[in-house]
Amino acid sequence: MTNISSNAAPLRQSAGQGGADDIIDLGQLFATLWRGKWIIALITTLAVLAGGYYAFVTAVPLFRSTAVVMLETKQQSIVDLESVVGGLTGDSSEINSEVEVLRSRGLIGKVVDRLDLISDPEFNSVLRPVSLMGSGKSEIKAALGLPDVQIILPPEEQEKRTRDAVITELLEQITVRNVPLSLVFQITAETESPEKSTRIADTLVELYVLNQLEVKFEATEQATSWLTGRVAELQVELEAAGAKVSEFSTSTDLISIEALQAQEIQLKDLRERIGNAETAAMNTAAKEVALSNVTSRQDQALLAGNVQLNRLLPRVAENEQMAQAFDTQFARVLTRAKLDTTRAQQQLLALRNSSQEMEQQIASRGQDLITLQQLTREAEAVRLLYEYFLSRLKETSAQQGIQKADSRILSRAVVPSNAASPKKPLILAMSSILGLMIGMGLVLLREARANAFRTARDLEQHTGYTVLGQIPQIPARSRKKILNYLANKPASAAAEAVRNLRTSVLLSNVDNPAKVIMSTSSVPGEGKTTNSLALAQNLIGLGKSVLLIEGDIRRRTFAQYFDDIPEKGLVSVLSGDQTLEETVFKTPVLGADLLVGDKTASNAADLFASDKFKALIADVRQKYDVIIIDTPPVLVVPDARIIAEIADVVLFSVLWDSTSKHQVDEALRMFQNSNQRITGLVLSQINAKRMKQYGYGGRYGAYAGYGSKYYTN
Repeated sequence: MTNISSNAAPLRQSAGQGGADDIIDLGQLFATLWRGKWIIALITTLAVLAGGYYAFVTAVPLFRSTAVVMLETKQQSIVDLESVVGGLTGDSSEINSEVEVLRSRGLIGKVVDRLDLISDPEFNSVLRPVSLMGSGKSEIKAALGLPDVQIILPPEEQEKRTRDAVITELLEQITVRNVPLSLVFQITAETESPEKSTRIADTLVELYVLNQLEVKFEATEQATSWLTGRVAELQVELEAAGAKVSEFSTSTDLISIEALQAQEIQLKDLRERIGNAETAAMNTAAKEVALSNVTSRQDQALLAGNVQLNRLLPRVAENEQMAQAFDTQFARVLTRAKLDTTRAQQQLLALRNSSQEMEQQIASRGQDLITLQQLTREAEAVRLLYEYFLSRLKETSAQQGIQKADSRILSRAVVPSNAASPKKPLILAMSSILGLMIGMGLVLLREARANAFRTARDLEQHTGYTVLGQIPQIPARSRKKILNYLANKPASAAAEAVRNLRTSVLLSNVDNPAKVIMSTSSVPGEGKTTNSLALAQNLIGLGKSVLLIEGDIRRRTFAQYFDDIPEKGLVSVLSGDQTLEETVFKTPVLGADLLVGDKTASNAADLFASDKFKALIADVRQKYDVIIIDTPPVLVVPDARIIAEIADVVLFSVLWDSTSKHQVDEALRMFQNSNQRITGLVLSQINAKRMKQYGYGGRYGAYAGYGSKYYTN
């Protein structure tokens, strides 16, 4: 026997290698989308219908109107005066600033007040009718009858909040755009009324230009008021400074700078005379000292330099009278020297006193002159300021009537004839694209989440086992009529599918034809019992003797297919209460012998593992051409794996588009752990209509589109 690992390995390895490449198979992707074309078409149609309903029925038409304004960077002056408020330069920062001015709440508030938008329900949500769509929390609670806690505000505060809410709503409906590389602004208003949009756009640009004039007028007025006060203050200061200069001039003995310079020259001469006097006083004093210290008459005559002393000196030695005359004359000379010394010192002292007095006079008059100059400069500075501010006051006063705005309106808003939104073609196009994407996403999501098997190819690739049969749904109203349908419709698609299964089973091992065929599945309800009955009926058509054993003695499902099922069956035969011939049940519609399961207190698994059951199968092998055993599901009880030990062929039924891959994998794993083989798989209860919806209807087997020419259903 070949176990499951050897059969499954090649296909699983191939599938694993294909998945490791991480390559998207575009053909498979398009095939998947094509299989879900009806879902995609349905969702796309629904999306287009929803978009159309919104565009043509529920959407409120909005009308858009645009006014254009331009900044004036070059202002033409009427008079050549320096303006208090300068013009705009047009750089990017000023352009961005003007955009924000146009969108400022202050300017928008003026628009709200002028057009009385507080009374407009479009902007004031309080005036709108209560509805669940587009309502606030309080409106929704009121509509649902739920209690709502509201805070009562003073009327002034409530009005302020209402006005702020209207301004916010209007800001959302206004768009300000600067045309690139220009000083032009486009102001667009979008409302439910074309006239209203036009009025809002025009009012906004008018108030914007007027606001510029008001700003300049206020600045000029403030400058005029300030300059008036400043000129008055400077006038008082100028008068006070002039009074100080006059008062100081009259209270001091001031001379000019030239006279002060002449006195400085006199002081210099006086200082030179003092130097000469000091030299003379020193000479006279030195002469006096020298004369006082000389003792000899010859030295006295020499130092004195007196003519009479020089004439008397030769005769001093001859005559005493001459000596006395010499001494008297020398005393006179000495006295005269002392007088000269005293006179020189007195003259020097007088000169020094005069110099000191003159220095004091020059210093005092110099300080007075500095003070006078300081007062004069202060008065002159005040006078200059006064004249400057007086001139600016006159210029500013002249500018009040000639101010010009920094912007001008290029074009006013035009009443629109058509609504700007909703854009119906765009909505329909976007709806169709969105529907197409959602549909494709759902199809791909469904395909990605698909955990069942829809084709024999998928089942074979996943498990590695061959699919021996593909059985479509049998169009019978009840299970009891299934065999009647197959008997009465031998050329139907279901009958042909059973023949294909029979052929595959018989050809699975030509050298050793199968005698014991076991039918099982992962879980209940996968069609294994129907497949067993149909296969038995089909083998009877070949003239073979067939025994159909109900191995699922817990549920005993054969009673749902046949009437008058005997109470005794398989368990009675194994217990020896009855013989095989006594318990075999025959029905004309099936043609095969039935050995049904009967109630027992024994464990079914132990019963099938007994030697008596093996002996029974060995016995019926000699009496029948084919023995078909319908067993319980593998994942429920171990009966199927026990019976598989004595079976020649194990058929594993998988319910189409229902049995999960995990269930199939777990059931096959249990067979593999028991070292048992699966002969082949049966994909059962295939829904032909749904296969066509999935896109498989034109290519696969008994339920393919071309089968209608061969089958009579």
